[in-house]
Amino acid sequence: MTDKITVFFSSDGRAAEVSRNTSLLEAAALAGVELKSTCGGAGTCGRCQVRVLEGPVLHKETGLPVPAGPVLACQALAAGNVVVEVPRDSREAGHQILLGGKDVLAEQDGRMQGYAMQPLCRKIRLTLDPPTLQGNISDWSRLQAALREETGCETIHVSLPVLRGLAACLRDGNWQVTATVVAAAGCADIVRLEPGHRVAPALGLAVDIGTTTIVVYLVDLESGLTLGRKGTYNRQARYGDDVITRIIYATEQETGLSELQEAVVSAVNELAAGLLSENNCHSRDVHLVVAAGNTTMTHLFLGLSPKYIRLEPYIPLASAPPPVRAAELGLAISPHAPVLCFPAVASYVGGDIVAGVLLTGMAGEDEVTLFIDIGTNGEMVLGNRDWLVSVACSAGPAFEGGGITFGMRAMQGAIERVEIDPETYEVAAETIGGGRPLGICGSGLIDCLSKLRAAGIIDRSGQLQADLATPRLRRGEDGPEFVLAWQAEAGGGKDIVLTGNDIKNLLRAKAAVYAGIRCLLKALEIEEVQIGRVLVAGGFGNHLNIRDAVAIGLLPDLPAERFSFIGNAAVKGARLGLLSREAYATGQSLAGKITYLELSAGHDFMDEFMAALFLPHTDRTLFPSI
Repeated sequence: MTDKITVFFSSDGRAAEVSRNTSLLEAAALAGVELKSTCGGAGTCGRCQVRVLEGPVLHKETGLPVPAGPVLACQALAAGNVVVEVPRDSREAGHQILLGGKDVLAEQDGRMQGYAMQPLCRKIRLTLDPPTLQGNISDWSRLQAALREETGCETIHVSLPVLRGLAACLRDGNWQVTATVVAAAGCADIVRLEPGHRVAPALGLAVDIGTTTIVVYLVDLESGLTLGRKGTYNRQARYGDDVITRIIYATEQETGLSELQEAVVSAVNELAAGLLSENNCHSRDVHLVVAAGNTTMTHLFLGLSPKYIRLEPYIPLASAPPPVRAAELGLAISPHAPVLCFPAVASYVGGDIVAGVLLTGMAGEDEVTLFIDIGTNGEMVLGNRDWLVSVACSAGPAFEGGGITFGMRAMQGAIERVEIDPETYEVAAETIGGGRPLGICGSGLIDCLSKLRAAGIIDRSGQLQADLATPRLRRGEDGPEFVLAWQAEAGGGKDIVLTGNDIKNLLRAKAAVYAGIRCLLKALEIEEVQIGRVLVAGGFGNHLNIRDAVAIGLLPDLPAERFSFIGNAAVKGARLGLLSREAYATGQSLAGKITYLELSAGHDFMDEFMAALFLPHTDRTLFPSI
């Protein structure tokens, strides 16, 4: 009897050959069928449900046969050849990836932020004097001298494989040579040598490694043009929605770390390949990667153990990882290309935030700026040229759709805007893509919470009012709920509802974010009115209605003109680092200038959190316009 069996996914026409007793969740991943699994396969989220059509399946815990029908893929082991059907609700649909553009808030690009265009990587075309009996210095010394003059760097480094080809390269080009050089921190690293003077430009990748999504920009490092942008969801989602679940998987599963690292690298390779193909470029011409991600994502990208990030006193293996080669990570570009990662401030304020602060230019201005990136973690930095202070608060997965009955990420079919008639309580919902609603995403949840309060459907504590004359307000299996879309209107064949428990989860999430802001202000002894501007980053801000965010007490009550949306700050900061040696050096030093405030120390955060569990807040004087 062979140990290999086949799991066939009939709804996709895909199959995976796996070892006997492999979970259906793992088989789906191998077949390229992405299932929802916010708990990382622990069997607690219930989102990876599939239907077994044929074949023997055993329950993971009991070892007993499971009859044909619905099962959780993570808890079902294939004991033989199996045929599986995947329902629509269990799929990781395509995300709406934030690449650029404009929505509710005007997006600010900040392309070069006043930095001179001086790329980290460039092609240097040299004509060297050929050696003679009198001028008999080595080929390497001859090249070093020329590059010191061109780059201003005293230290010239080359890898052994590149050095081995130097003699032939110089002579094949008749002492004309094109050296592709990455210059940073006073060192010039030769990553490629070509005979003659080559005209093809050097290319670089700016990469945002987000918990939810991965975005790649392809950049021409001579012209400074962004040739293309692509994004996809982070395939690590199959191991869990949040960083803690992924840390547990990476450290407790034998091959967990390598699986998570491969998931990121394969996504970056796929995006880069698509960009190169569309621009008729070759992977060998990509000579540099600058990446930004939170501390855990950076560890997983590099294959570093994140184990101690989640254990008190929360220490990362490396806050400022050294450069590595593309080949060491498995990136399908020039093998000698350096991969540079933005440094982290702390375990929960990572390089993505540092890249965002670089992009904003707030560290060089007198005006006090609040930079905020809201997701599963609410990370924020407050300050100006004299001081910068950061915090991270665990908002939970509600703003990403987790813990909400019909919550979903920003995908096609997600409700992103809601209007509720205060007299009839009828609902008008707008979805991403304009199709039938399948669920509701983070910005839609904020909009909905504000409109429910304005229509009198919930009170200041978030309680649904039971005495309203509307069939939309009813008692469901889990208590009171409000119907946002009837079954006939929805795309999933079910009424889409917001339950009382959903509202409680949203209140906790918004309270955590606002409590983080209040703790920053209290620690620095300044008032909200002293904040000159608020910069909102990330996909969440792409659809955020500021009026509603203030109305529920998520963001401070400041004039609308002080708020701006800066888009995907992480990838734009990485691009800025690619294009300017000065900007990259500033980014490397910024992490050391940002003070991290640990909210778990002391009682201030919990006090502020409890006070913020109302709409908009217990202290109404903080929201005079509401």
